[in-house]
Amino acid sequence: MTKPEILELRTSDGLRLEAESYGAGPTILLAHGGGQTRYSWRGVAQAQAEKGWRTVALDLRGHGASDWDPAGDYSLERYGRDIAEVAQQLGGGIYHVGASLGGNAALAAVGRYAPELFRALVLVDVVPQVDKTGVAEVLGFMGSHLDQGFADLDEASRAVSAYRKQAPRPAGQASGLARYLRRRDDGRLVWHWDPAFVRGRRHGRLTPDLAQRLDRDLRNITCPVLLLRGLDSNLVTDEAEAAFRRSAPEALVWHVDDAGHMVVGDNNSQFAGDLDRFLNLVRNRETAIANQGRANA
Repeated sequence: MTKPEILELRTSDGLRLEAESYGAGPTILLAHGGGQTRYSWRGVAQAQAEKGWRTVALDLRGHGASDWDPAGDYSLERYGRDIAEVAQQLGGGIYHVGASLGGNAALAAVGRYAPELFRALVLVDVVPQVDKTGVAEVLGFMGSHLDQGFADLDEASRAVSAYRKQAPRPAGQASGLARYLRRRDDGRLVWHWDPAFVRGRRHGRLTPDLAQRLDRDLRNITCPVLLLRGLDSNLVTDEAEAAFRRSAPEALVWHVDDAGHMVVGDNNSQFAGDLDRFLNLVRNRETAIANQGRANA
């Protein structure tokens, strides 16, 4: 696979966002979850590019190679504006795939800020009414190593395995984590995102008012929507899924077996197949509508 093209994008409040682009064709915009980086999508981005898509994997503000916000604005509304502004700079016609933070932020972008720029939305294990206990667990893990960091990749790997309730990897086999960490001046490894992302959002993101705004955004969306829920998720519960179905009765809801909140990492094979199936459904629908329009002209 050829090396990606590195894109530099700008937000309306002056931050530089970095993304990597593969292939040519209709654009799939991939937005990661909180505490991750664009590298979580690399396999997906490369595979879809080989199938005739242009894939753009974005580092959200405060993550990866994108700028940290000096004002510490990591609200979902601000992320939603970022997604809308990136979609505009990419030329619109976007098929958006968002995991966790990248999905909820897209609800604001697609349902409120710039609906005309999007052709489909895939939400990867996220809905407006996520389980508060599950979110607290995620934020608790993210905040548990903010200051001390890790001595090496193996220590970081053991922490991730403990959080995900998995057996730890053998020593020396955690090299894949390196892309999510950076080395601090004191030699310790820390996650590749702004600590203010967690410190400033630990409580504010769970307010009923915020959930209600996101639910209104969801109800406003008119393009095709797919929810891919990990069946072992601690964030999207049966109750949360039922609320989603009530707000978006025309949306598709598919379950991913043997996957928790980290759907892509837990069961990438089923995720990739489901993404292909949905994208083909959307494109076939678009073709049918276009053909009907020509027939009626």
